[in-house]
Amino acid sequence: MANFFEFMLGLLKEPAIMVGLIAFIGLVAQKADISTILKGTIKTVMGFLILGFGAGALVGALNNFSTVFIEAFGVSGVIPNNEAIVALAQKAFGYEMALIMFFAFVVNILLARFTPLKFIFLTGHHTMFMSMLVAVILSTAGVQGTVLVAIGSIIVGSMMVIMPALVQKYTEKVMNTDQLAMGHFSTFSYLIAGFIGSKFGDTSKSTEDLNLPKSLMFLRDTPVAVAVTMALFFLVSSTFAGGEFVETVSEGQNWFVFTLIQSLTFAGGVYIVLQGVKMLIAEIVPAFKGISDKLVPGARPALDCPMVFPVAPNAVLIGFLSSFAAGLVAMAIQGALDWTIIVAGVVPHFFVGGASGVYGNAMGGLRGAILGSFTQGLCISFLPMMLLPVLGGLGLEATTFADFDFGVVGLILGWIVS
Repeated sequence: MANFFEFMLGLLKEPAIMVGLIAFIGLVAQKADISTILKGTIKTVMGFLILGFGAGALVGALNNFSTVFIEAFGVSGVIPNNEAIVALAQKAFGYEMALIMFFAFVVNILLARFTPLKFIFLTGHHTMFMSMLVAVILSTAGVQGTVLVAIGSIIVGSMMVIMPALVQKYTEKVMNTDQLAMGHFSTFSYLIAGFIGSKFGDTSKSTEDLNLPKSLMFLRDTPVAVAVTMALFFLVSSTFAGGEFVETVSEGQNWFVFTLIQSLTFAGGVYIVLQGVKMLIAEIVPAFKGISDKLVPGARPALDCPMVFPVAPNAVLIGFLSSFAAGLVAMAIQGALDWTIIVAGVVPHFFVGGASGVYGNAMGGLRGAILGSFTQGLCISFLPMMLLPVLGGLGLEATTFADFDFGVVGLILGWIVS
């Protein structure tokens, strides 16, 4: 029994295997032939891994950019990063996090089976982040052992169906189907972006219909547009930081060459992510029909935020730039008021800001993309600052949770247990 439990925890810690297993179960439930089962399962895992490879390239380039940017403009403060804060908490709360994660998935399936909230949350790393947040806050309040795991599992498992349901109205508009859901704990970012877009936007002018001069037509090619934009950002930051500093980051590589290579690596990561998303969706949706029909009638897969990137690539870039601009504005306000400065984390502003741009565009065109992603960019700059005191000893570290939902859940849970 203990070995089986460890095996299941191992599966949950490997999101690609978990998603592949779900595709396998769905295809078996449909009584597909062996060839179809193998092809569907393997390509689902491959799609997820390809998406991960692209994300890894993106994060590596963004982290290098962030280091140069902070040096260039003399910024110091707390850098929001989910991976970093979870790594810091792993030693003290890793066991509780793993148990909460496992039983939260069980709660998710039960709620999807017996309630109207028919969503299966497949973004494993965000389940892990939320499980860690809940474990830390409950532990800080003195909750321990079985009670901590039980309460934490119910909270996280409930979030795994409630959050996709909250934004599903907008997700259906974005994806033009009701068979996919958003499984990413930045739900409130997408809600705000969609709401702002619907109230203040103009659907007659989409981000994808931008009329560029002939000399700028190359910017209609998404990887090229991303590469050029990132190169401009990086070159300006590298110039202010100084070539000598940049070459310490690059471990001796010429600063100008390093800047260009990192910009192209970032653009390549975006391209890989888009291809991984396309493959994953092409395989997981048909396979999921078996789960929907046999095990959890009406269930829909809730996937990571890059799911929406291929829908409106221009909106992703515009959303990122608008969200990042909001982060810089927030830093200026925090510095002026002598508050803790939340450094504009490029990773959350790209992924969450980019996806918010797609939601804002779907509901309000170009104006909706700009206003929606800018508004949520302000939110994900001030919420992490407010969350710091709730995290106890971890709040003293130079990092914190980055995304909107962690701030909301953390503050509410912290207020309840206090």
